[in-house]
Amino acid sequence: MIIIKIDKKLIIADYYIHEVKKMYRILVADDEPDVLSLLKDYFEINGYEVITAENGNDVLEKIGRSPDIILLDINMPDMDGLSVCKTIREYISCPILFLTAKVEDRDKIMGFAVGGDDYIIKPFSIDELGARVSAHIRREYRRNTVSNVRFFGKISIDYSAKTVSLNGEKINFAKKEIEIIEMLSMNTGQVFDKERIYEKIWGYDADGNASVVAEHIRRIRAKLADESYHIQTVWGIGYKWIK
Repeated sequence: MIIIKIDKKLIIADYYIHEVKKMYRILVADDEPDVLSLLKDYFEINGYEVITAENGNDVLEKIGRSPDIILLDINMPDMDGLSVCKTIREYISCPILFLTAKVEDRDKIMGFAVGGDDYIIKPFSIDELGARVSAHIRREYRRNTVSNVRFFGKISIDYSAKTVSLNGEKINFAKKEIEIIEMLSMNTGQVFDKERIYEKIWGYDADGNASVVAEHIRRIRAKLADESYHIQTVWGIGYKWIK
């Protein structure tokens, strides 16, 4: 048994290998580097793919990698864990477990209200945490639901549902407009000329020409309003999506 002391908190670790038949992906968010390192090592030893985040904005940046479960520290800089959970819950079906040094009944009520599934109190037994993670993953995969969403400022794109939301409100995009947004946003920073966009979205045998792309981009920008800067024109070449 290993007992690790981090900022006057004890984390009890009894390392042993759990059988994990599938490599599940876990997103671990905590602003304490030692805790983050400990959890990363433990879950990698036990067969998980581990994504780490040091603050709330970092979580939003990495949520597009579609984790199977999220461990979310409540007290983080930039955005606290409750705010992060509230932001992503509509688009993410995977379990979210809060990590916290202390919790009162009103805190639990608030956490469950924004979509949290469980609370882990520090100091914790890391093997108990591992068991809870495993139990939540088994329960989630019995539901067999998966979502793929990315956040860009005030925009959230759900690639599974083929929807785009601005400030949490879904925007009514035409099918071709959604496909253009998907093509550009899934390849952030890559420049696409009009001809390539047209061939990809409309097909090689379509009747028409690449000029229709500019009109669709104009409509998309109008609907995105102040967030339209995510679609950047590269003069003389085409368009690209920026964060």
